[in-house]
Amino acid sequence: MRFSRGVIAAMAGAIVAPPLVWSFVQPKSISSHTGHSSKITNPAFLNTYISKGSHDVSSKLQMAFKLEEGETSNMFDGPRALVKERDACGVGFIANTKSGEEFGTHKVLQQGLVALDCMEHRGACGGDGISGDGAGIMTEIPWKLFSEYRSESCPKPGVGMIFLPRDEGRRDAVKKVIESVCKSNELEFIGWREVPVDKDVLGPMARDAAPSMWQFFVKAPKRLDNDDESRDGFERTLYLVRRRFEVERKLRGLEWNDDDNEVYVASFSSRTIVYKGMVQSCVLPKFYKDLSNTDYTTRFVIYHRRFSTNTSPRWPLAQPMRVVGHNGEINTLLGNVNWIKAREASKSLTEGNQIDPNCDVQDLVDYDSTENIVTMCNTQDIPAVLEPLIDLNRSDSANLDAVFELMCQSRHRAPCALMALVPTAYNNEPSLADNPEIVDFYKFHGGLLEAWDGPALLVFSDGKSIGASLDRNGLRPARYSITKDGSVYMMSETGVIPDMDEAEIVEKGRLGPGQMINVDLQTGEFKDNIKIKSEIASRHPYGEWISNQRQDVKKLDASSERLYDDKTTTFAQATFGWSLEDIGMQIQDMAGSAKETTYSMGDDAPQAVLSERPHTMYNYFKQRFAQVTNPPIDPLREGVVMSLGMTLGKKESIYKVSEKGARLIHLESPILNSEEMKQVKVFEDESKGGFKQQTLSTRYDIDQGPPGIKAALQKLCDDAVEQVRAGTEVLILSDLAKDQSALDNTTYIPPLLAIGAVHHRLIEEGLRMNAGIIVETGAAWSTHHFACLVGYGANAVHPYMALETVKQWHSSDKTKKQMDSGKLKKANVQEAQENYRSAVEAGMLKILSKMGISLLTSYSGAQIFEAIGLGEEVIDTSFKGTTSRIGGMNLEEIASETVMMRPEMAAAKMKLINNGYYKPVPKMGEYHVNSSDLAKLLHDAIGLDKKINQLNRDEHENDGVKAANVANYEIFKKSMETAPLANIRDLLDFESDRPSIPITDVESVEDIMKRFCTGAMSLGALSREAHETLAIAVNRVGGKSNSGEGGEDIIRGKPINDVDENGRSETFPHLAGLKNGDSANSYIHQVASGRFGVTPEFLVTAKQLEIKMAQGAKPGEGGQLPGPKISEYIAGLRASKQGVTLISPPPHHDIYSIEDLAQLIHDLHAVNEKAGVSVKLVSSIGIGTVACGVAKANADVIQISGGDGGTGASPLSSIKHAGCPWELGLSEAHSALLNNGLRDRVTLRVDGGIRTGRDIAIAAMMGAEEFGFGTIAMIAEGCVMARVCHLNTCPVGVTSQKEELRKKFPGTPEHVVNFFYFVAEEVRQLMAHLGYSKFEDIIGRADLLAESKAQTERVAKTKGIKLGPFFAGVPDSANNRSFLKSNEDKSSAKDAIIHKNGFSSDLDREISSNGDFKKVIEDNEGTSIANYVIKNTDRSVCAMLAGDIARAHGNRGFKGRINVNLNGSAGQSFGAFVLPGLSVRLEGEANDYVGKGMNGGEIVIVPDANAGFIAAESSIVGNACLYGATGGDFHANGRAGERFAVRNSGAYAVVEGTGD
Repeated sequence: MRFSRGVIAAMAGAIVAPPLVWSFVQPKSISSHTGHSSKITNPAFLNTYISKGSHDVSSKLQMAFKLEEGETSNMFDGPRALVKERDACGVGFIANTKSGEEFGTHKVLQQGLVALDCMEHRGACGGDGISGDGAGIMTEIPWKLFSEYRSESCPKPGVGMIFLPRDEGRRDAVKKVIESVCKSNELEFIGWREVPVDKDVLGPMARDAAPSMWQFFVKAPKRLDNDDESRDGFERTLYLVRRRFEVERKLRGLEWNDDDNEVYVASFSSRTIVYKGMVQSCVLPKFYKDLSNTDYTTRFVIYHRRFSTNTSPRWPLAQPMRVVGHNGEINTLLGNVNWIKAREASKSLTEGNQIDPNCDVQDLVDYDSTENIVTMCNTQDIPAVLEPLIDLNRSDSANLDAVFELMCQSRHRAPCALMALVPTAYNNEPSLADNPEIVDFYKFHGGLLEAWDGPALLVFSDGKSIGASLDRNGLRPARYSITKDGSVYMMSETGVIPDMDEAEIVEKGRLGPGQMINVDLQTGEFKDNIKIKSEIASRHPYGEWISNQRQDVKKLDASSERLYDDKTTTFAQATFGWSLEDIGMQIQDMAGSAKETTYSMGDDAPQAVLSERPHTMYNYFKQRFAQVTNPPIDPLREGVVMSLGMTLGKKESIYKVSEKGARLIHLESPILNSEEMKQVKVFEDESKGGFKQQTLSTRYDIDQGPPGIKAALQKLCDDAVEQVRAGTEVLILSDLAKDQSALDNTTYIPPLLAIGAVHHRLIEEGLRMNAGIIVETGAAWSTHHFACLVGYGANAVHPYMALETVKQWHSSDKTKKQMDSGKLKKANVQEAQENYRSAVEAGMLKILSKMGISLLTSYSGAQIFEAIGLGEEVIDTSFKGTTSRIGGMNLEEIASETVMMRPEMAAAKMKLINNGYYKPVPKMGEYHVNSSDLAKLLHDAIGLDKKINQLNRDEHENDGVKAANVANYEIFKKSMETAPLANIRDLLDFESDRPSIPITDVESVEDIMKRFCTGAMSLGALSREAHETLAIAVNRVGGKSNSGEGGEDIIRGKPINDVDENGRSETFPHLAGLKNGDSANSYIHQVASGRFGVTPEFLVTAKQLEIKMAQGAKPGEGGQLPGPKISEYIAGLRASKQGVTLISPPPHHDIYSIEDLAQLIHDLHAVNEKAGVSVKLVSSIGIGTVACGVAKANADVIQISGGDGGTGASPLSSIKHAGCPWELGLSEAHSALLNNGLRDRVTLRVDGGIRTGRDIAIAAMMGAEEFGFGTIAMIAEGCVMARVCHLNTCPVGVTSQKEELRKKFPGTPEHVVNFFYFVAEEVRQLMAHLGYSKFEDIIGRADLLAESKAQTERVAKTKGIKLGPFFAGVPDSANNRSFLKSNEDKSSAKDAIIHKNGFSSDLDREISSNGDFKKVIEDNEGTSIANYVIKNTDRSVCAMLAGDIARAHGNRGFKGRINVNLNGSAGQSFGAFVLPGLSVRLEGEANDYVGKGMNGGEIVIVPDANAGFIAAESSIVGNACLYGATGGDFHANGRAGERFAVRNSGAYAVVEGTGD
């Protein structure tokens, strides 16, 4: 670590050793306090908000970090849907075409509004606690209400619903534009109608941002007298004219740079209308008075309640959109947008790739002209005529809505468009076995259009039909009921129509993965999944087209022929950046075992841009991953919905389908061997399809020097454009050198740089849809490499050098010996190459699944990465749209780095060397922060001798704990200061605003240590000795220990009071250095994806409960504990089997969106009201908006982990390439929370490579209030960084479960306490130097940091790093410190206030307060029965009662019996954490998560006694029931969802069926 010389001098020798006798400090308890629901006003925020006089809080906050003139902060740069706002919701529809008169009934609207109100808990409110994130409805136009605007000549005019500026002058000017555009497009203007509203019912934020609401009415053009019966021509004109409004407004200069600039057309149609706003559900009908008018009649209603991750109010973001109500998140948005842009640009091209002269976009009226515009013309890139179709400044829902709407206007029926955009998993799907036409539909459209992939429940209507569809994973709840009168009710939760008569229901169902329902609004016919899809799929002979046109490349055996001799192979490997460890670790595991390499201990090597060694370009990219707002998926258990299939060739129009659309080359695998490349070449023959192909070399003469890369890139892109224009359909970008001479005389454009540049250039030229691209490269071998290449545009990769290396490895004597001895499974050279490909494919599926993506076609071009260390020139050339926030390398520097890999540049001369990027190579390899040398220095400082352990401790004084040594800590600290650059924080220095003060004036070590925590390291990953020692040490200093996932022995819940004079305890005989009063109970109990060890008792004995949404070492993946580490003791704690490897599903397998996380937080607050709830996230672009959502979900603590976190076992590519530095994530989260008025709701904690007081100070200035120590804490108890955690062979017993190794554990609590003391004292010294006496006064003070020029000049590779633009985004909080106190009580610290559940726990509280129940629990005997009525807004019912029983009697000690009988529709998490002695019976139905964490007892669910449907054929419970259950009996007289009992570890369950 670096300090300015002044700081180093001031601190030299100033640290005080910890006292030899350390008094026991009890962990600080959290006091109880009445919490808040999201409905209660936040007065502190409100006062600040009102005083500013503007809803835009962020614009009023000054930035802390200085910027150069002309610079702006890039902290929140990126697509809006990624960095500014994400959302989820409750959604549904009601349709009844058979009741009422022609225009329907008011009852349908009323029922829709009631359903909307019953899903209020699925939404959220803004920073003022009153303004809703958004609620809205779409209905048929209420013609009876608008009777004065209708006439005999125009009974159904076009109706526009528009948001206009509040200022009358501005509003009138915009109105004139609307009238003018309508007139010029022959739409006779009927008139304006001001929508009657009541602004008094709005929250302050919503009221200040509320636009003026108006409607306008127009007649159909007379030229449309040839319109069809359904008025499609009129609808197309209205659609195109609407996209013309905004263009004309801008052309007339009617834009204003303030908060009264909102002009938004919510709907413009002759069929449908949208009423929406930034309101809570119950407020919508109060605000829009029309909705209470009995003349408002309709045959259908779509309703939507929104949960947004930020609080900046924008009314247009409420839903429904114009045709879709979307509950979900589009994970592939950037790629979808890029592909749609490419598709639109190609629409206007003729067969010869020239602009079509017939593509006239001026006539927006003529029936044939408007059809031609939407199907054949580019509507994206004519901003002077039409508003662009898509825009990354819009939400993902708005972009999806825009494309869906265009497809509907282009003669696709609405269900057809949605089938193409969000396809089901059709391969080997049993339910489609009798419907090959549906499979053929998906095969055909899958070749033309990449899926908009992500968890989604989509409710849609084009006014002709209404329906709903789920994504291919089925990750959103969707239930429906059909009644005798023909009404269809579809909803995110069952029970949202409270007065529905069960006797009137004839069918209850649910949408499964990829399924759809549809109601024809003309005929009233209900169509189930098969009926509507078969009807759509039968419109064209897709199967015949595919049979006639498609060519397939199946997997073929690889060639055994060598490409080069060994010497040339080695030279080529070196030029492409290969290292000995790539062969010895990755190739050996992948070719030998068909698996990716597993490793441990996290990534402690420098960021690629800070490294002094050359890195491949892939190392500058970090994979993004799903957390909170959408789920990762499970490639092991859900592989059926995933596919790596890709296509090559020209993709025809999706707007006007024909047989030509089937003419593609389909690849079974994106990883091609040489034989498959030959097969692709065969298809160039006219008789085999005539796919014209061309290979472009990416090599250039080495004597051109670094500048040569620019010319080479330009030529490559120009050649690609020329070839595709000339008809090439398969483009091969190749760095293959034919021989040693070519290798000697040329270098190459890194393949990632090449594919990105060509991909974007072809998009710009409108040619990308005309050709597929294969990257033929020697510089790709890791799964991350292939993911990068495909993610930036490659359709396939031929990794010739990787396959050549497999052949070289296979022929080596060492490999042969290992196969002969049985250490490796015997395989021939073809099998070894196929093993390698299988490992790559499995790794790619895992990378896709981290982001919740199922299809490689959707991942292709999606650019789901963040760049760290690449400058603007590189991003603009090849990676447009990718976030790169600290600048870095330019093209010439990349060219130089590429050449530095050549063997003639290396000290080993013409040999492959070991770079030590993964495992340290002493003196020769890459620098690693955590090393055995560092461990030795720290051990010397804290008095630890690794040779003293359980076997010989008694022979030494004080258990062998030596006195802490200040001088040795100074040496340790100095080694960190002078080490090579590794982290972003190494480039920062302190810059105080006041003079230094005496250290005696600074807050005490004891108070500072209370902010310290241990990382979430599980018992199982660590040995029992290591885990308990850390807990005791942190508890001694008043900090917060963390159990990690995997549970905890109940013996640790009680204080240790049997310690003798030698520091030994009979209760914990394996530990040393104990004191009476010590506690081994972890302060924080973690709830992770596997839910291992999560029982009611585990939950109620915690002081804080942590939800592990992601892990720094492998975000997007679940925990992994190798079989050899599952001892009998560990298996007992985790309710698993000894010796069986545990690989958790991705976190959390039952959390599909932000409202599902809110539900788990609600569950945990219910079972243990005295425990705060923390949510662990991992640093990544967009974490700021995610953190806002977590805060609004009522979390008490948010933990930000760096991507370099340690782990017991993880795939190597995950350790190295996923997750970003905490410096970025922490700063973004703190800033976003502050900007949105949410910072005072949560405590921020950070961890990931924190080792010193300097790290603590910097993290505090970036916003952290608490600090986690992981690997360094393990070192403080004896870890020697052997990096064999995953092998169960730790030589000092820190991470081993073997008894003989555990006895070698050298640590005691005192060693860890000594380390904490040194760190805290170092913090004090820094504070004294900076002039601050209280630690809290430096929290959030980024203005005390500055970019260090001296340190930046040490960066060897580039002078392009600039930290200012990013860190300037941290708001200046020097003069406003209110965020440090609780938003509920400004006199209290945040950690003294715990959020409490609101109205949704009222029934739970009533049950747990039942006097008879209390007596049975207190007496621990007897029986009590009570009856209650339940509704869907009653959530987590019986969790509080279960918590009461567990607190009194643990998991198994309750001897009484309590029977709770309920009637109605239960809300989410019904019967959560039920345990022995508790019986719960429900007559009715329930939603998701029934029996979550059930430990015993009984849950019985039966239909209502008057039900008119067949129970065995109907859904009675939702998805993810019995998740994490460990015992008990569950019986349901009905069907459950696909994820029924998915993580069950002991419950006995009986249902009538699951899934579909």
